[in-house]
Amino acid sequence: MGQKRIAVVGLGYVGLPLARLAAKKGYQVYGIDNNKNKLEKVKKSIDPITNQTLKEKIIITEPAKAISLSDIIIVCVPTPVNEKCMPDFRPLISAVKLISENLKKGHLIVIESTVNPGVCEEVVKPIWEKSGLKAEKDFYLVHCPERINPGDEKWDVENIPRVIGGLSREGLEKAFEFYSSIINAKITKMSSIKAAEAVKITENAFRDVNIAFVNELAKSFDNLGIDILEVIEGAATKPFAFLPHYPGCGVGGHCIPVDPYYLIEEAKSKGFDHKFLRLAREINDSMPDYAVELLINEIDKIGEKIKYAKVGVLGVAYKGGISDIRESPAIKIISKLKNLGASVTVYDPHVPERSDVKNLGEFLQKCEYILLATNHLEFKSIENLDLQNVKVIIDGRNFLDKERIIKKGVIYKGIGR
Repeated sequence: MGQKRIAVVGLGYVGLPLARLAAKKGYQVYGIDNNKNKLEKVKKSIDPITNQTLKEKIIITEPAKAISLSDIIIVCVPTPVNEKCMPDFRPLISAVKLISENLKKGHLIVIESTVNPGVCEEVVKPIWEKSGLKAEKDFYLVHCPERINPGDEKWDVENIPRVIGGLSREGLEKAFEFYSSIINAKITKMSSIKAAEAVKITENAFRDVNIAFVNELAKSFDNLGIDILEVIEGAATKPFAFLPHYPGCGVGGHCIPVDPYYLIEEAKSKGFDHKFLRLAREINDSMPDYAVELLINEIDKIGEKIKYAKVGVLGVAYKGGISDIRESPAIKIISKLKNLGASVTVYDPHVPERSDVKNLGEFLQKCEYILLATNHLEFKSIENLDLQNVKVIIDGRNFLDKERIIKKGVIYKGIGR
């Protein structure tokens, strides 16, 4: 390709792997981020996410210089929701304004940040055109929604299929050529940039709805005395028309608990009410409280109270094997327990700065009741440890061996089992 210089705006869980991949494939890559500590680590060839050695060369210089020197600019900044669950485009708008101040003819600009349908045309494009340059005449705007699954050893930024949509055929083809040069997977061209924007929202709304379905079943099966895992495994034997999803103490991460709101709010502004998506969000948001309620019920059954109870929370990250705590249900669980007056001890080997103890042995010495909120593999060993001080385990991820825990004389309760 003639375009060999790339600027990646946002070096987080999406941008950094992409920057590393592009550098690995031979591109000259500039990194831009507003976190100075992160940039210092990258300068020293340290991955700011894992703190391991950064093998690929990512150039850190002044943002304006990085943009002006690049041919392709990829925006990977977060797109959160605020406390009222409204889309917060401030990080995206900030990045867009930075680019607009250094925009030049011929730039191919790709938005990987998750946005609702219409944002590229209604929010992003007008800002850039204030610079005097016209989209698809002087620069090209494309959306390629990020797809990343932190901690997944099978699927990564290089082998996950992607979709792209552009304002014009020429921009679309340029983006297709670029992504084809770094990704070893199918790249699907969408008919419009708005259709590409809708893809990511649809993917995560699909997951959110299905997780809400099994979470509601879990609550029902708790009352009916049915083990939901057994039922899901039975249903999964059907070779068509069923895709297993699993219940838990809440949905975390930057995508599933956030992205549906982008579609909900955008549709609302256009006169449509996504009742189904709102209900799914309500059910999934209720699960941290439900996990705490399970603990309270089991404590009450043995004649004790949650106030002053020595409760240990295993895990702060939103899922196993990673250190990401964004939207983690564990945060809500910990807060709820403390508000109820419990004496809370937290342990997460992947998030030491949020841990109260250094290891699992020390954790067990401090706890009479345990609520597992994250399915880290390290927590599996609890099945083999001395649990004589532990009275109740609430398995918020249905992760532990139920029978082995019960054989140790510990009350076990999962989500829906």
